[in-house]
Amino acid sequence: MWYGGQMPKRYMSRRVNKTIQVALVEDDAGVRANLASMIDCAPGFQCRGAYPDAMTALKGIPANRPDVVLMDINMPGMLGTECVSRLKNVAPTLPVLMLTVYDDSEQIFKSLMAGATGYLLKRTPKDKLLEAIREIASGGAPMSRQIARRVVQFFQEIKQEPKEITRAPEIKSLTEREEQVLALLSKGHAYKEIADLLNISFETVRTHVRTIYDKLHVHSRTEATLKYLGR
Repeated sequence: MWYGGQMPKRYMSRRVNKTIQVALVEDDAGVRANLASMIDCAPGFQCRGAYPDAMTALKGIPANRPDVVLMDINMPGMLGTECVSRLKNVAPTLPVLMLTVYDDSEQIFKSLMAGATGYLLKRTPKDKLLEAIREIASGGAPMSRQIARRVVQFFQEIKQEPKEITRAPEIKSLTEREEQVLALLSKGHAYKEIADLLNISFETVRTHVRTIYDKLHVHSRTEATLKYLGR
C-alpha cells in the first residue's frame, strides 16, 4: 500500500524501456475484456488489473501498483471521478486517464479537478489510445482534440478576465525552481519538456511536482494550475 502520499521506489524509478503496466476500471464486461486484450497484445504494454467497479479498483490498484490507470466515469456504486479523487489520496502522482463517452465540459472538469491527468473518448482509435498511454506514463496530459479545445478555451477565458490575479498563499511556500516547474506545468508542458527546458532530469521534475502538490494541497495539474492562476 502507499501511505501518506509516498510513492514506492518501484513506481518512482520507471525505466524508459520498461513495460507499461496498465490498470482498467470499466463496468462493461465486454469493453473491459476488449481493452485488456488490446493492451496485453500490444508490445511494451501489460494489463496489470481489470476492475468492474470503483470499490474493487480502490482495493486492487494500490496493491498492484500500475504505471497508468484507465478510468470510466459512469459506473454503479461510485462514479469514476470519485474513484480518481480517492486514489489520489494514496497515490498523488499516479497518472489516471479518463476513458469515457462523455464529452461535456462538466464531466471534463470534474475529472480534471478530481486528479485525472488525461481525458479521451471511448471512440478513440486503438493506436491513438496506446500513444496516449505512453504519453501519460511519460508525464504528459493527453486529451482528444475536442476535449483539449474546451480546456484551452477555459484557461483563455480566465486570462482574459480583467480582475487582478491573487494567487493562493501556498504559492509563496514554493522555491524558485518549484515555481518555475509549476509555471511550465500550467502551460501544458510534459515532464520531459520541462526537464529539457530547465536542464534537469526527468526524475527531478517528478520530485518537484510531488513537492508542489504537497505544498499546494492538490492532487492534479489542473488544481495546481488554478491555484497558480489565482482561481
